[in-house]
Amino acid sequence: MRLPWTLSMYIVRHFLLSFLIALAGLMAITTLIDVVELIRRASGKSNVPLSVVIELAALRIPFLATKLAPYAVLIGSMMALTRLTRTHELVVARSAGVSVWQFLAPAVAMVMALGIFITTVFNPLAAVLLLRYEHVEGKYLTGRPSLLSISSSGLWLRQIEADEGDISEHIIYTMHISQNTMQFSNIIVFSFDKAKKFVERLDAEKAVLDPGSLHLHKVTRSVPGKPAEAINEVRLPTTLTLSRIQDSFASPETMSFWRLPSFITMLENAGFSALHHRLYWHSLLSAPFLLAGTVLVAAVFSLRLPRRGKIGVLVVAGIVSGFLLHFFTDIIFALGSAGTLPIMLAAWSPAVVVSMIGAALLLHLEDG
Repeated sequence: MRLPWTLSMYIVRHFLLSFLIALAGLMAITTLIDVVELIRRASGKSNVPLSVVIELAALRIPFLATKLAPYAVLIGSMMALTRLTRTHELVVARSAGVSVWQFLAPAVAMVMALGIFITTVFNPLAAVLLLRYEHVEGKYLTGRPSLLSISSSGLWLRQIEADEGDISEHIIYTMHISQNTMQFSNIIVFSFDKAKKFVERLDAEKAVLDPGSLHLHKVTRSVPGKPAEAINEVRLPTTLTLSRIQDSFASPETMSFWRLPSFITMLENAGFSALHHRLYWHSLLSAPFLLAGTVLVAAVFSLRLPRRGKIGVLVVAGIVSGFLLHFFTDIIFALGSAGTLPIMLAAWSPAVVVSMIGAALLLHLEDG
């Protein structure tokens, strides 16, 4: 029996409305907590006005919405199914021969479409705003602006010097960095004084990052108004370390779904591990299937008839199961980020496990 189009759209409308209500409630609570935390962080800094705090909180809203979407789907699905069960609409539909799989199919299709929209359309917007958030946060709260820029031609590093020297900053360019040997290849160093005036340029075939210094080999030193000078080696004092360089990479969440593949390729070509970015990209791909599995899990706790009682207990159990699934997902992602699990397994197993658990429990409860 094919589910009528009118009934399908009626179910979709109920699920979509419940999802939006649940998402709005979760966003209100999370944003309030975020604002309080930002005010606490800004309280010890005299140059952070309230407008900056409000801007930071607003910039994180789209990113928080993408993170809260699975929980909004869980709570919203439970709200919709509980309402339809309480009003006996699902009872009438099932007495007419509509199975649980048939009336859940429109909801599953709706949340999968919602997941695709979030991944392909909403995620790029959230990534742009989150990148802006990190820039504003670095300027006003952490005081740590990004040190690195990466492009298809290589890496650009910025080193700001202490106030007592004549040089205010160095701009370092390299084609490739080896994480094993800490060696830079085809490196160029531009030096600028406190007035941001160019001082000199150092071209080296290679450089090794030692503790406290960057050791350049076979250097050509160029100073404005003077002939180029060949130097065997130069030691450039530096506070850079490999961990600091890696920390300066744009976090995966600030990269849009469409830009991540090319950025991953650039990272790997530059000699860095793109494990975190690749894991995040696959988690975006699996998001629609995770949302679909969440609907099945919600149905397990929401189809009990009111006359049988214990509806509140089942609702609480459903919410607790959502937090347990969140805990499970975090553990799997942590293992994937550490390289303990393969990326595909770490990114896709939460969606697969949630879908299988939901389907198995529904089969047991509905079909014996």
